[in-house]
Amino acid sequence: MKVTLIEPPRQFEVLGAGVRLTLSDCGRVALSPDEQVTFVTEAGGELDVVRKNWGFYATPSTNGRLSSFGLRAALVRNVSGRLFVVVVERGKEDLFQAYVAADRQIFLTWLDDDASVEQLAASLGKPSR
Repeated sequence: MKVTLIEPPRQFEVLGAGVRLTLSDCGRVALSPDEQVTFVTEAGGELDVVRKNWGFYATPSTNGRLSSFGLRAALVRNVSGRLFVVVVERGKEDLFQAYVAADRQIFLTWLDDDASVEQLAASLGKPSR
């Protein structure tokens, strides 16, 4: 793993459909295949990203380990039709829904809830498990 910190962080503005943010780009992490980096929250939540030779696991199992750390994965679409997988801290769903509404995004489904995923699979004509 190679970590490159950006000092001072590069700041840039992101303009959504209804939200304007200033983000700070703090660094880069280069992983080799089969290496992992873990991001943590103040509440003890953990989000693992694993590099494989074919790409990345962007989250741990959404209905297992991610959920056990109080995090929820969701799929949203912005007004330009771009799709995003987001990770929401459990108990902060109201803040997330307010953000989605303010930015005129569309909440599509939770990806950590078996019933929601089964409903999505059925709508796509895919067999359940």
